[in-house]
Amino acid sequence: YQYRLKQIDFDGTFEYSKIVEAEILPPGKFSLEQNFPNPFNPSTKISWQSPVNSHQTLKIYDVLGNEVAILVNEYRTAGKYEAEFNASNLSSGIYYYKITAGEFVQTRKMILLK
Repeated sequence: YQYRLKQIDFDGTFEYSKIVEAEILPPGKFSLEQNFPNPFNPSTKISWQSPVNSHQTLKIYDVLGNEVAILVNEYRTAGKYEAEFNASNLSSGIYYYKITAGEFVQTRKMILLK
């Protein structure tokens, strides 16, 4: 990407900066972040990144391993993503969220406090 800045003075005159180049690279590794906030009530955000195009699933499980929600189940390009989980219909307790992207699988724990 290329951009330049425009400086406007109080008298109305303006001047452009030199062209600046910025390179935006896709993520270099898989990553599943800790949800925020944690503990949460009733909603939280889950972020992850994938360096490859792949079918991705993000599922929520209760402490017994029962699937309680599917937040993502689709093909996505490489990049950074975020999903919001609303647990207003669930009871307080420990839940797990699991990302599957290609061969990458990771699970983290979160706590719902009502």
